[in-house]
Amino acid sequence: MTQEIAYPALYLKRGEDARLRAGHLWVFSNEVDVKRSPLTGFEPGEICVIVDSADKPVGVGYTNPNSLIAARLVNRGVAHALDRSLLVHKCNVALSLRERLYAEPYYRLVFGESDGLPGLTVDRYGDVLVAQTTTAGMERMKADIAEAAA
Repeated sequence: MTQEIAYPALYLKRGEDARLRAGHLWVFSNEVDVKRSPLTGFEPGEICVIVDSADKPVGVGYTNPNSLIAARLVNRGVAHALDRSLLVHKCNVALSLRERLYAEPYYRLVFGESDGLPGLTVDRYGDVLVAQTTTAGMERMKADIAEAAA
C-alpha cells in the first residue's frame, strides 16, 4: 500500500506533460495551467506534485514562481516523499555509479539533473564533500542534504 503524499498540485496545460514523460525534468512557466494552480500561490522552493491536465500525477518536484523554469521534477510518481530519505537514496545511487567508474574518491558525486537532483552539485575530495545549491528548492533542503551526506 502506498502512502498518499499531501503536497500542493501544480497543474500542467493539456499536452505539456509529454516532455516530462519523455525524461525532461523542467516545467516552464508557460506550461503551467495558472487557472487551476496560480504560480503566485507557491513559495520559491515549495514542494509540489506535478499533475497533467487529466489529473494524473507525473511526479514530485519543487516550484519557483519567480523563474522561467517554474518547477523541477525530482521523482517520477508519487510513491515517495521528497525528503531526506529520497535524497539519501539518490546520493547512494550516484555514489555506486561513481565507485564503479573511478578508482580514487575524487569526482563529482552529484551532478544535478543527471543524478535526479536538479539544483544540487556535490564534489568529493577523498573524505571531504563540497556541495552547492543553485535552486530555491535545493536551498530549502540544505539541512536534509547535509544530513544525507553525513
